[in-house]
Amino acid sequence: MLSKKMGAEFFGTFWLVLGGCGSAVLAAGFPELGIGFVGVSLAFGLTVLTMAYAVGHISGGHFNPAVSFGLWSAGKFETKELLPYIAAQVIGGSLGAFVLYMIASGQLGFEAAGFASNGFGELSPGKFNLTAVIIAEVVMTFMFLFIILGATDEKAPAGFAPIAIGLGLTLIHLISIPVSNTSVNPARSTAAALFADTAAMGQLWVFWVAPIAGAILAGVVWKLFFATSK
Repeated sequence: MLSKKMGAEFFGTFWLVLGGCGSAVLAAGFPELGIGFVGVSLAFGLTVLTMAYAVGHISGGHFNPAVSFGLWSAGKFETKELLPYIAAQVIGGSLGAFVLYMIASGQLGFEAAGFASNGFGELSPGKFNLTAVIIAEVVMTFMFLFIILGATDEKAPAGFAPIAIGLGLTLIHLISIPVSNTSVNPARSTAAALFADTAAMGQLWVFWVAPIAGAILAGVVWKLFFATSK
């Protein structure tokens, strides 16, 4: 069963990176017809929504190390599964970035540049500093986990969780793309940084520490104050 879960997390994160980062790299700035920030935000939300319905019943549909840590801190995920899940997510996301790179490099004059990677300072789309990026990533990931925990609670309306979670991720991107290019997902950040022609790898630590911190905090707060079952 664990192998099926790993496969689900692998393909879910693969699709998240290929769909979300792919929309940013291939379609966001397309002359006159580009989808812009709104389109990229929707793309990330749709990747999670579609894969949550496709394989969420197999693995829980994390597709994100921060989500795994957040659910663990809320008492909804076993410690022994953390590392296997995170490994599957990082590998799946990295393969998604590789496929995206192979597609994008087929364009005449292609340059990887930022490759939808995350960053602060000069690598932030809006040139936001490290403090602003850390605050944004902690708070946005906190709220993402808060939405996930609420939408998947046993007393929440059944069958609608992927919609709430996907729309939540869309909103998060609408808010924070200008700040950090929106991570809230260390696997997504790692995958993009691997192929970016910038100093993104040197800033990657922020996009592991801040999202995981926000997620763990959300799990603790939910468990203490909002959980409907103990």
